[in-house]
Order: sequence, then C-alpha cells, then structure tokens
Amino acid sequence: QVQLVESGGGLVQPGGSLRLSCVASGFTFSNYGMRWDRQAPGQERELVASISSGGGYINYAESVKGRFTISRDNAKNTVYLQMNSLKPEDTAVYYCYAARTWGQGTQVTVSS
Repeated sequence: QVQLVESGGGLVQPGGSLRLSCVASGFTFSNYGMRWDRQAPGQERELVASISSGGGYINYAESVKGRFTISRDNAKNTVYLQMNSLKPEDTAVYYCYAARTWGQGTQVTVSS
C-alpha cells in the first residue's frame, strides 16, 4: 500500500523558513518522480515543485522560484521542500504526490 506522510508545517512569520518532509512507503521510491503541491482556501490545488526520480530534473512554480528548494534522499525514501523568504500568500496546505497517491497534507501558515 502506497503511503506518503508529510511533516514540518506550522506557523511562521513573513520572511521566515520551514522545511517540509514527505516520507514514502509501499513503492520503489527511487523509481518515481515526486512533487509538492499546495492548496489555499477557496483555491485550486497547484504544483509547487517537482523532482525526477534521480533528482536531475527539477521544476518550480514561478511564484516560488528562488525561494523554495526541492530535494530528495532516495536512501531515506524522503522528499523535502525547503521554503525560505516565506510570504503570506504561501499559506496553504502542502501535499506530497507520487505513484497516483496524495499524502494527507501539512498546513503552512505565514502570518505576523
């Protein structure tokens, strides 16, 4: 059974940083590309960042380029999202996705 478990969300002030983690199980992690999406209240879910199975291909939404970094550790079956210079508009539930499965999400709130 495929399972994705996100962690690392929380409340942070504008300009602050958070690192999200997503631990995967139930499939061969190193064979799959991974992605982070987010969904703000009243808005559609949107892609934030994606990374190929080997980590060589990475894409970011324009709104997070230069501030967020996606990475993966295939030995730990984990994908990360380092978020710096956070803005109030980054407030959303962040989801990990792979192998046709979504995680449960982790809330990120950016507010003073």
